[in-house]
Amino acid sequence: MLLRCEAFLFDLDGVLVDSRAVVERTWRRWAQRYHLDAERIIQVAHGRRTRETLEEIVPHLDLDAEVAWLDDTELADVEGLCAIEGAVALVSALPAGAWAIVTSCGPELAKKRLVAAGVPIPRVLVTSDDVTRGKPAPDAYRLGAARIGRTPASCIVFEDAPPGVAAGRGAGARVVALATTYPAAQLGDAVAVIPDLTRVAIRSDGTGFAVEVE
Repeated sequence: MLLRCEAFLFDLDGVLVDSRAVVERTWRRWAQRYHLDAERIIQVAHGRRTRETLEEIVPHLDLDAEVAWLDDTELADVEGLCAIEGAVALVSALPAGAWAIVTSCGPELAKKRLVAAGVPIPRVLVTSDDVTRGKPAPDAYRLGAARIGRTPASCIVFEDAPPGVAAGRGAGARVVALATTYPAAQLGDAVAVIPDLTRVAIRSDGTGFAVEVE
């Protein structure tokens, strides 16, 4: 598949950094505290802001306190963090003004994971603190495109979770999905589904980018 675009918007977890073990370990520890079904929670937690996951499953709890516990636990855990295959080479070759990260985690956690995995930190990093509504709302991707001076329609979004795919499409971008967290069948709204970023080749042609997706 050959696509053309002016810029790129990357989700972080599951797209650039493999943090699945940390995320799932944290949610299992939290679920154990309340004797909840951790596997059911994990199915809805990936790709969303922590607060919105909690609002769905435990709206009666002190959400500020629970978000703080989960955030602190994730910040303290870097075991197993690594770059998604092909991620470092891909983003390192892009012009600094042509890409951004749009993530559902907070700024401190995002930077810590990028550093731990050896992935460059972009000039524009949109996090959970920057929007009122998280994914699957399109707000974060609209903001990411605006901050690099592009329209969402001129960008390609890389995502790994259904809420993120919905957010990118809702913003008006084309979405390429990675089947790193969810099976391809759950990512069907993307224009393509790939196993990792080694399946993407990008070249600049002066007016934008030509993107080959296997």
